[in-house]
Amino acid sequence: MPANEVSARLCLLLLLLTGGVVKAQSKPTEWKSLFDGKTLQGWRETLYTDRGEVRVQNGTIVLGTGKPLTGVNWTGVFPHNNYEVRFEGARLEGNDFFAALTFPVGDSFCTWVTGGWGGDIVGLSSIDGWDASDNETRSYFTFEKGRWYALRLRVGDRRIMAWIDDVQVIDVNVEGRALSLYFGETRLSAPFGFGSYRTTGGLRGIEYRLLPAH
Repeated sequence: MPANEVSARLCLLLLLLTGGVVKAQSKPTEWKSLFDGKTLQGWRETLYTDRGEVRVQNGTIVLGTGKPLTGVNWTGVFPHNNYEVRFEGARLEGNDFFAALTFPVGDSFCTWVTGGWGGDIVGLSSIDGWDASDNETRSYFTFEKGRWYALRLRVGDRRIMAWIDDVQVIDVNVEGRALSLYFGETRLSAPFGFGSYRTTGGLRGIEYRLLPAH
C-alpha cells in the first residue's frame, strides 16, 4: 500500500476516533447525589470557631445558628472545573446568608453568597479582591423565611453562572480574573462546602454533574 494512502487512512481513523471522543463528551453526565437525606455520610462539620449544631432532620441538613458561622464540608472527590451543582436551601431562622456555597474554580476558590449583608445580597466573593457586595455579580433577592429555593451553580472554563428558582442571578466571565475567598474563617469551607452566618439554614437535594469543556 502506498505511503500516502496509509497516511490518509490513519488520518481518517484519527478523525473518527476524535469525533467519537468529542461526541462522548458533548453532553453532561448524569446527576450524582451528595446527600442521602438521612445521615452526614460524606460530610463533616466545618471547623468554625463557636459554630452552631449541624444535624440531619426530616431529610434536611440543618446548619444551626453560629457565632457567627456554621457549615459542612464535602470530604469526597469533587471536580475543579466544568461542573454544575444544584440543591435546595431555606433560611429557617435569622436574617443573613443561610446556604452560601464555597466551590473550586480551577486552582482557586470562590463563594456564592445567598442573602448576605443583612439578608438580600446575592453574588460571588471575591473577584479581583472585591466581595459580593461590591463587585458586578451583586444583585438583590428577597428570601422568605422558611421557604425552600432551588439553587443551581455552573462553573465552566471561563464563566460562572447561577440561578435561583430558574431565574439567572449570575453570569460573569472570570477568565484572567483573580478569584479568592472572603477574609477570615471562610477559607475553612474550601474546597467545597456550605455555610450560614448567624442564621439557621437548611440544605437538601444536593447533586452535581460534570459538563463538557467550553
